[in-house]
Amino acid sequence: MELTAEKIAEILGGRVDGDPQAVVKTFARIESGKPGAICFFANPKYEKYVYTSKATVIIVNESFEPSQHVEATLVRVKDAYSAVASLLEYASEQKRAYKRYRGSHCVVKMSASLGKKVYVGDQSYIGSHSTVGDYTKIYPQVYIGENVTIGKYCIFYPGVKIYSGSVIGDRVILQAGVVIGGDGFGFAPQPDGTYKKIEHTGNVVIEDDVEIGANTTVDKSQIGSTIIHKGAKIDNLVQIAHNVEVGENTVICAQTGIAGSSKIGKNCTLAGQVGISGHLQIADRTMVAAKSSLIKSVTEEGKAFQGNPGFEHGEFLRAYVQFRKSGRTNQK
Repeated sequence: MELTAEKIAEILGGRVDGDPQAVVKTFARIESGKPGAICFFANPKYEKYVYTSKATVIIVNESFEPSQHVEATLVRVKDAYSAVASLLEYASEQKRAYKRYRGSHCVVKMSASLGKKVYVGDQSYIGSHSTVGDYTKIYPQVYIGENVTIGKYCIFYPGVKIYSGSVIGDRVILQAGVVIGGDGFGFAPQPDGTYKKIEHTGNVVIEDDVEIGANTTVDKSQIGSTIIHKGAKIDNLVQIAHNVEVGENTVICAQTGIAGSSKIGKNCTLAGQVGISGHLQIADRTMVAAKSSLIKSVTEEGKAFQGNPGFEHGEFLRAYVQFRKSGRTNQK
């Protein structure tokens, strides 16, 4: 483990009081702190050690007011007890993620390329000409097809399926059961009432720092790419259809469905069970309430929508008042 005070504050949602670039490599009790160590202080009876500790960084409560000079850099958080537990968990996860391992009955094709300390779990498969970046962790029973590109520090939980040609950036987390790159739902109706399958020749591109929840599916494009831009967070049981584009830092909640070729802007929020029709353009910072749908493009940024089909939130509330009044009138 090697973390700066600035990074620790970021992990814990705290702030730095002192040198943000102070580096720690180990944990220690506050009464035995030493250079390069991080300690925590929460119990008042240990306060004297805050002033004598040789530790580089000390985690303290936000409310702590020192009565003497403190040599160490302080990271101030709401609850030091909870914070140190979170930091220990983070350090343990990072340590496990950086362990080189090849599980029993896993298959890594000869032409595949694996970076430093890549972890491949039992019964996982990595196809020909695929590349996996440094420190990526692949849990058991993950399937990675041919010509897949995967970045550094990724985590793929059990049962993830990544079809051939997919491109995945750094620090991407795919929860259990995620399917990336399956065929889109494309069929051409025929004169005799049957349907002819439309081949999908494109791929899926997932940029850096994306997390996708369990059993979510992202379909590959017919031509070109289905794209999930950096920082997007997608919940469980979401369907992203072919040729969709999801903007940076957009949040999509559970059971939402986005139909083919729609483009969702940056920093949007789609709440649970939202439906987006195909071939729409959704402006940046759009918010759509739970169980709502959009059937027309949104061109103005920062608007909120509710209803099925959805219209602007303020309008919806005014209309809802009338719905309620109408209901009471009918009851009379």
